[in-house]
Amino acid sequence: MPHIELDALFHGPEWTPRPGFREDVTEAVAGPAWVVDGNYGSTVRDVVWARAEAVVWLDLPRRVVFPALLARSLRRGWTGEELWNGNRERLGSLLAVRPEENLLLWTWRAYPRYRKAYSEAMADPSLAHLTFVHLRRREDVSALLESV
Repeated sequence: MPHIELDALFHGPEWTPRPGFREDVTEAVAGPAWVVDGNYGSTVRDVVWARAEAVVWLDLPRRVVFPALLARSLRRGWTGEELWNGNRERLGSLLAVRPEENLLLWTWRAYPRYRKAYSEAMADPSLAHLTFVHLRRREDVSALLESV
């Protein structure tokens, strides 16, 4: 089934938000089957979750998330790997003091907000049509991947 990466739909060249992001997501999830990778909170969650069957929440502890995020960002910055639409992570961005420019700072600040939002969503009766798969350990992630 198609893999839809929300970052690829959101980020235009030079990390600028692409116009029509919500419309692009709506079109992407119009098909009968797909997997969406990413989280854009209230921007497109209603569109995606209205058509989804399941939500997989990777709720790994910060002590797991941050070393992995740092290693990934260092690798991408060092190799110049193109992510999407010509964008590349820059090593210098890891030293930026503004969370909008520093993925580590942004993730640190967003972490509790997303944990709260997903916890609330799991308890929301209006989302009862969704199966929430709450993964808290790497072993749980591995087991899920082996099962599909």
